[in-house]
Amino acid sequence: MDQHQHDKENQGATLFHSFASSSLPYPGYERETVPLLSYKMDDEKADRIEASEDTAHKISIDPWYQVGFVLTTGVNSAYVLGYSASIMVPLGWIGGTCGLIIAAAISMYANALLARLHEVGSKRHIRYRDLAGHIYGSKMYSLTWALQYVNLFMINTGFIILAGQALKAMYVLFRDDGVLKLPFCISLSGFVCALFAFGIPYLSALRIWLGFSTVFSLIYIMIAFVLSLRNGITTPTKDYAIPGSPSDRIFTTIGSVANLVFAYNTGMLPEIQATIRPPVVKNMEKALWFQFTVGSLPFYAVTFMGYWAYGSSTSSYLLNSVKGPIWIKTVANLAAFLQTVIALHIFASPMYEFLDTKYGSGHSGPFAIHNVMFRVAVRGGYLTVNTLVAAMLPFLGDFMSLTGALSTFPLTFVLANHMYLMVNQHKLPTFQKCWHWLNVVGFSLLSVTAAVAALRLIIVDSSTYHLFADI
Repeated sequence: MDQHQHDKENQGATLFHSFASSSLPYPGYERETVPLLSYKMDDEKADRIEASEDTAHKISIDPWYQVGFVLTTGVNSAYVLGYSASIMVPLGWIGGTCGLIIAAAISMYANALLARLHEVGSKRHIRYRDLAGHIYGSKMYSLTWALQYVNLFMINTGFIILAGQALKAMYVLFRDDGVLKLPFCISLSGFVCALFAFGIPYLSALRIWLGFSTVFSLIYIMIAFVLSLRNGITTPTKDYAIPGSPSDRIFTTIGSVANLVFAYNTGMLPEIQATIRPPVVKNMEKALWFQFTVGSLPFYAVTFMGYWAYGSSTSSYLLNSVKGPIWIKTVANLAAFLQTVIALHIFASPMYEFLDTKYGSGHSGPFAIHNVMFRVAVRGGYLTVNTLVAAMLPFLGDFMSLTGALSTFPLTFVLANHMYLMVNQHKLPTFQKCWHWLNVVGFSLLSVTAAVAALRLIIVDSSTYHLFADI
């Protein structure tokens, strides 16, 4: 090796080490250097999955603010119209408010840890399963992919149910004759979601649609906020008592904790981070700060206002509780429907990327006829299954609590903290090791507890609901 090549390699190693050694705040410590390269491959990790950037989708092309809007699109999706009922009603003012603040803090911290692991061992990991496989091996690769797939499948199914509820709510405003059933509305919603998916080849292609999504979010959030404020002023007597018997409250409280976690987290941060321009970690942190500050304000506003106005009687879909001009409520429901169509594409993108990369053709443009036909067949089939499950189980909230307990908790908190320990195990001070282990053990126990509470809720509600229910 000549001297020039040797100097060049030393320079590259120095630059990468400088980048990877950037700091991360943690409790009780000032910002300090935490190298991310201390993870060493040994014989026990011989089956680890090597990272691959081979993908049919575009990566490393989006500015940080576009990724920030991707994150806030998920936070301020039509799901926010149910948080007054699913979070505030079971927890009350003190529990709900403190829970939202604490959940935001720990979610920001966990996501920051995960963002710091995007480049490990001189490799970039554009998929969550690739990162887990690189650190733990092939078994954890498969388990992580399974957890993520189930989590995103259930979220997408919930989006289709929400879109169907918005369509039915619009119909009921004009003709409450019971002719148009919820399963039909869900089927129509799934069809529209599929049409949108055919025309958007990859996550970065959303671009202008993220602007539309933001406008739609602000429309239904502002309408719900203003009408709730007006209704709350004219209804001075409100009941904020937490419903249910003492034993029931224990389980509903635990279940609402899973909803707190669900509200802030995507379960696909590495896939979103893959689209961002370098410097990847720094730009991702900007996007995360945007999500957890400005991006969360609309979510807080509508959640607190809905609970203040209607108390314990708040509907699981807030627009069903508000009273106001029919045309205004129609606009709000239409905005919720359209925003849901866009938001679903974000959470379906990891599955689309997998299918497009493994089975699609990357040798021509995304709008070549054979690629379009491939998306019609494959994405259409995937969303057909989503729509069928949504129509069969429109009371999916119970199952989503179980999914959040078994997948959102492990993916967002348990794995993020444990992977950070694995990567930096020889460099972390004792206090920080104890902190991360506390997170791993604590959230593992919380995950199990939330799963038990969700199973109980499913058993209790199974006697009330039936397949293809019109609720």
